[in-house]
Amino acid sequence: MTRNFSRAFTLIELLVVIAVIVILAALAYPVYTGVLERAKVTQDMNNLRQIGLGIQTYLNDNDQVLPVINAPPGTGTTASPVIYPKYIATRKVFQSPFDKRPSLETDSAPVSYGINANMYAAVPGINRNMTSVVSPASTIFMAPNYPSSTGDPAKVASWPGVATNAPNLALGGGGETKGTHSNGTRINALFCDYHTEGLTFGPSSVLGSFKDTTSDPLGLKHWYPTK
Repeated sequence: MTRNFSRAFTLIELLVVIAVIVILAALAYPVYTGVLERAKVTQDMNNLRQIGLGIQTYLNDNDQVLPVINAPPGTGTTASPVIYPKYIATRKVFQSPFDKRPSLETDSAPVSYGINANMYAAVPGINRNMTSVVSPASTIFMAPNYPSSTGDPAKVASWPGVATNAPNLALGGGGETKGTHSNGTRINALFCDYHTEGLTFGPSSVLGSFKDTTSDPLGLKHWYPTK
């Protein structure tokens, strides 16, 4: 009589298989997280680009003068809309993918970006008149803004801006201590010529400063529209 035997895995073989799976997972995880971060960086850039296009269209309709609003970047409220909804159809564009708050389409919608306050200041700014910007390609117009005491974009509490009280991005930034990505060393920004760019973040003695943004000669990235 012929007997058929099915060979089972030994405990050692099972442990080896599990160890191989763990090693492969450990190798794949950094690649996976890197892909996710690159996707967020791209979305963040796209958001800034869309906001820039919306603001540019608004300025074309209003003699290159920024809107008088209490809450830049101008999402406006239901009662007093500005950039939204005429120039940008959804408030989700104003929320960075690094901002983990729930998305909304109400006046409480998260706003993750701020405008350089010098655009509204008379000195050393331009008092809302964009035609007065001396070097648009070098002057930072808008960037992610998380001006809490933590300044850490990974923490939800670091993003307080909403549609009804979105903060300005003050000279030197909004109080951030590190960038949104690349282990806190990089951040995206929209410039006054409406191009977007990734910048090296810090180190600096001034919180929120981008690397070399206040140095001369001209041509380096900076916050001064009259420079």
